[in-house]
Amino acid sequence: MIRQNYQNKLDKLIENLEKEGQVPSLLLHSCCGPCSSYCIEYLSQYFNVTVFYYNPNIYPDEEYYHRVKEQQRFINEFPTKHPVAFIEGDYDKDSFYEIAKGLENEPEKGARCHKCYDLRLRRTAMVAKEKGFDFFTTTLTISPMKDSQVLNEIGMKIAEELEIPWLPSDFKKREGYKRSTELSKEYDMYRQDYCGCVYSYRDRQLQKQQASMED
Repeated sequence: MIRQNYQNKLDKLIENLEKEGQVPSLLLHSCCGPCSSYCIEYLSQYFNVTVFYYNPNIYPDEEYYHRVKEQQRFINEFPTKHPVAFIEGDYDKDSFYEIAKGLENEPEKGARCHKCYDLRLRRTAMVAKEKGFDFFTTTLTISPMKDSQVLNEIGMKIAEELEIPWLPSDFKKREGYKRSTELSKEYDMYRQDYCGCVYSYRDRQLQKQQASMED
């Protein structure tokens, strides 16, 4: 597989929009406040951003609600060139467990994660189309634990199926992840130590137990 530079693709798209004097609307799927921080800082310079918090994979319930509050707090406190809005999606946990069936022991970045990406991005695309947004995309490409090639391929596939433009991205580029950690510290944001689902939580707990046994 030839790896694409999706940051370059985004640069070219933004350059064309600026030449035309356009500020399009963007529905930005967010996995959590910390990951969204740099994405919001960057994208709100060029788009009217609405953050869509749709993460039915999060476990347990109190973790989900904690992350939602942190997301909303950051949006309310962070100054941007163009205003940033917020939509919370349904916390429909059964939809995640349905797609995860039979994949409970897959490693992170494996088939279960790919199905989870598809679930969340597909819902984002549906909402973007229903509400008339110009583009949709996700903050997930900022994470060092996520494959931006896979995410963009899934996003483009959904975009073609639902006929709603996908905004290419690789927010890890240009030290985006580092900037997100800086903003998280500046705004005293809660940073979780596992991706979100019960399976990533399980694996993280096992890692902690093994580390404590080695000490």
